[in-house]
Parts: sequence; C-alpha cells; structure tokens
Amino acid sequence: MIRKLITITLLLLTIVPCLRGQRKEMSQARSYIKSGKDLDKAEKLLMDLLKDSLNKKNPKIYLLLYQSVQKQYEAGNEKLYLKQQYDTASLFSLTKKMFKIYESLDSIDAMPDKNGKIKLEYRKKNAAELNRYRPNLFFGGTYNIHKNNYNEAFSFFDTYIDCANQPLFTYYNFWTTDKKIIEAAYWATYCGFKLKDPNLALKYSDVALKDSAKQKTTLIYIAEAFSMLNDEANYLKTLNTGFRQFRNSPYFFSHLMDFFTANNKLDNALALADSALAADKDNPLFLFAKSSVLLNMERFDECILVSDSLISINDSLPEAYYNAGTAYLNKARAIEKAKDYNKKKRSTTLLLYEKALPYIEKYRKLSPDGRKKWGPALYRIYLKLNKGQQFEEIDKLLKER
Repeated sequence: MIRKLITITLLLLTIVPCLRGQRKEMSQARSYIKSGKDLDKAEKLLMDLLKDSLNKKNPKIYLLLYQSVQKQYEAGNEKLYLKQQYDTASLFSLTKKMFKIYESLDSIDAMPDKNGKIKLEYRKKNAAELNRYRPNLFFGGTYNIHKNNYNEAFSFFDTYIDCANQPLFTYYNFWTTDKKIIEAAYWATYCGFKLKDPNLALKYSDVALKDSAKQKTTLIYIAEAFSMLNDEANYLKTLNTGFRQFRNSPYFFSHLMDFFTANNKLDNALALADSALAADKDNPLFLFAKSSVLLNMERFDECILVSDSLISINDSLPEAYYNAGTAYLNKARAIEKAKDYNKKKRSTTLLLYEKALPYIEKYRKLSPDGRKKWGPALYRIYLKLNKGQQFEEIDKLLKER
C-alpha cells in the first residue's frame, strides 16, 4: 500500500510541473493570437506541445493551433486582396494545415468516454468551418501543377479527395455530391504520372476513369504505372481496355503490338492487327503493323500485298517500302539456301532481286539516314544483279565510318 502511494505521489509530482508548463505555453500562444502578431510563434509553441504524448488528446491545444494558422491565413488573404506582396503558395499551405489540424482533433473527438459512449462535440461545427476553405485545396493543386511542383500538387489533391473518406465530413457525402472530386482524381493521377511514381498514379485512378472526357488519357497513365511496376497482367488488361474503347488511339495499339512482338507472340500480334483493320481498313498504322508481323512470320507474299496496299494509300511512308523489299529479298535468300538450288532457280531469285530493287531504292530516298538498313540490302541486290557502278558506290559507303 505504501509503495502504491509513493508511486502515485511521484507520478503527480511529474505531471503537475508538466501541466503548469502546458498552461503557460498555451497562455502565451493565446496572447500571440489575440494580438495578431507572432502567429508563427504561437503555432510553434502549440506544435511543440503536441510532441508530448500527454498533450496529444487535449482538444484545447488543437483549437488554439487551428486559430493560429487560420489567423495567418486571414492575414495573407488580406494582403493578396489589397494586392500587397505575399506568397500565394503559403496561403494554400496554410489551408492544408487547417485541414490536418481539425482532422486530428476529430479523431480525438470521436473517442469513446469511460462509459464507452461517443459524444461528438466539435465535428459538425469544424466540418462546416473547413468546408468553406475546401475549394482552396483544389486550387492549391492546380496552382502547383502550373508551377510544375507535381509532388506538392498531388498532396493538395490527395487532401481534397481524402475529405470524402474522413469521418469529419461524413454528413457531406462528397463522393456523390462533389462534382469536382473526379477532376481532382484525374489531376492526382496526372501528377503521379509526371512524378514517375506508379503508386501515386494509381491511388485515385479508378475515380479518374469516371471522367469520360479524360478516360483515354487516364488509361494511358494507368498503363504506364503498371509498366513501371512490372505488373504484366494489369498492364495488358489496361492496354486491351484502351484498345477496345479507343481503336484509333496509336498508344494502345502500338504498345500491345510491341508487347506481342517482343515476346514472340506473333499470332496475337496478327490477330490484333486484323481486329484493328476490321474497324478501320485503311489505317496506315494498322496496315504497317500487319505487314511487319507478316514479315516476321515469314509470310512474305502476304506481307508484300499489305505493304502495296499501304503504299497505295500513302506513298511517303519509308517502312512500307522496306517491308516489301525485304520480303522479296527474303524469298530470294530462302531459295538460295535450298539444297536443290540450281540454274533454273537462280533465274527466279534474280527476278526477286529485281522486284526488291525499286522498293529498297525508294526506301533509301525517303530515309537517307537509314543506311544500316538499306545499305546491306542494296549491297546484296547490286551484287546479285551485277550492277557494278551502283555496287561500288554502296561498297564505299558501307566501308565509311
């Protein structure tokens, strides 16, 4: 019994000086707030108090802290109104602070008393108070986007959207009543994309997708995020969704095609090209992709037909000529490699080289910097067709560095 009394006495001796110090600092903070001066000092005093676990559940400290920040906000807002010099970014940051303070207070307000009952003393009033400032969180986000401060911008959109999840704002039902929350989600996704942070990009992407006007762009950000995470299943799922909904978007088609060809899934690549062409039969991108897949599949005659179709639609695309010319070259080389190669078959290969020639020469004309591709091709053609002058020119070019 004596030991217990000693322990209680020592505890009281420890707490009493702490309480005196707390009251003194709170009183000093009140003086700063009342005077309207040294508000930043008031904020620091109160923030320091909250570092002590004994003070973390004291609502009065949070209420004073909110006042100190709110007064700073009002002073800054007045300067801007009077067109005096003031940092706009600071005003937005103060708004975000006010939200964090009252959200912390609300978690204390919602704690049950010793009888297990919850008596919400501050929620309704504080939520109404903050709701007046909430638009500033959105504008703080857009402001920072214009400044290319994407990390800070995300923080504002995150706080704005998170209000919908906060018990403090339960009665506002922001998920259904706030029309700007979808736009905020889009910009948050955009910020994550710009920061190359896949987790930030994906955090609100499901909400951002509800904006039909920006759905295509949002799907691109989502696909890029899954790519950064090496999440192949969701990457492909997103690309397929994008391709189904936006057939004429080069992004989804080309990235699916790149994936299939890189992983040697040529049947999938061909099926994709055929599916795209079924919706837009004269699309140059789709035709070129199909000709390339057919070339890789060694279906040379089909490749030439598709390449010729592409050239008839647009005769200024270098790669269409390259694919057709290469198909003819590969046909000739396949015959030459055969064991039963003879004089009769040689005449067939020469004919194929002659057919390849105009395509590769056209490719050279349209893509003069593509020497690594047209150089070896023309070297072989000129050699086989015994075109001495042209062969010497190409031979010299290939020897140059």
